[in-house]
Amino acid sequence: MQSTAVELHTNNKTIGSLLLEAGKIRAEDADRIIKAQKQYDLKFGDAAVLLGLITQEDIRHIVSQQFDFHCLSREDNTVDKSVIAAFQSFGYDVDTLRGLRSQLSLRWFTGHKLLVIAPVIGKTGASYIAANLAVLFSQLGQKTLLIDADMRQPRQSKLFKLKNKAGLSDLLADRAGLEVIETHSKLTNLSLMSSGTIPPNPIELLGQSKIKNILSELQAHYDVILLDTPAILEHCDAQTLSAICHGTMLVAKRHSTRVSAIEKAKQKVLVAGAYPVGVVLNEFK
Repeated sequence: MQSTAVELHTNNKTIGSLLLEAGKIRAEDADRIIKAQKQYDLKFGDAAVLLGLITQEDIRHIVSQQFDFHCLSREDNTVDKSVIAAFQSFGYDVDTLRGLRSQLSLRWFTGHKLLVIAPVIGKTGASYIAANLAVLFSQLGQKTLLIDADMRQPRQSKLFKLKNKAGLSDLLADRAGLEVIETHSKLTNLSLMSSGTIPPNPIELLGQSKIKNILSELQAHYDVILLDTPAILEHCDAQTLSAICHGTMLVAKRHSTRVSAIEKAKQKVLVAGAYPVGVVLNEFK
C-alpha cells in the first residue's frame, strides 16, 4: 500500500499524480481508491469514478495530458467551447477532425506550409474548421500559425479571445509589425494573428506585394500556416490568397451548399493557379 502511494507522488505520468495535481482528488482519497481498485479489479481512474470522486470527463482530460495532447479543462475560458479540439481528446467529432488533419498532412503539408481555408459561401463553419485544425496541428508538435484573413467579418479573435486588436490589416497598412502575432498561453506551438482593424478596402490590401513577402517570411518560422478567409464566391479575398499560397481547401455546408456552387468555387481556385486540396462537407449548426 505504501509503495503504491509513493508511486502516485513520484511518477508524474500516472493518472493518480495528475489527478492530485489538478485538485480532482486529495491525498487522503488515494487509499480509498487503491482499495476499491484492488477489490473490484479496476483501473485507478475507474475506481475513482466508482467512488464518485471524479467523472469520466476528468479521466479523458487526464489521459490527454498523459499523451501530451495539451487539452484545456472545460472550465478554461481562454478559448471558445466550439473549438472542441482544444478541450476534447476523444469523441466522434474530434476524431473526424483528426482524420481531416491526417489527410492534409499526407496530401499537402509534406511539401507546403501555407493553406487557405475558404468557405464556398457564407456560414458554412469554415472558421470553426480552421480553428480546430490549427489546434490539432499544434498538438502534433508542429509550430502552427492561424491567420484570420477575413477582414470583413472576422471570427478567430472571438474564438480564441485574442487581446491584440491590431492584426493582418494593420500589418499590411504598415501600422504594425509582426508583434501582432500572439502565442497562445496554454496551447503549446499555437500562434494566432487576428484580422486587425476592419479596413474599407480589404482586397486592395491583399493585392499588394507585401502580403506575399510577409507569408514568405513567416514560412521560415512555422511548420503550418492556415489562413481563414471570406467566402470565395462572395469576395475576391480567398482567390487572391490562393494565388499566393498555391493551395485551398473549400468548406461547404452539408445538405445546403449546391454542387454547382462547389464547382464554381473550385474553378476560382484553379483560375488563381492554385490547387484545390479538397472539399469539407461540414455539418456546422
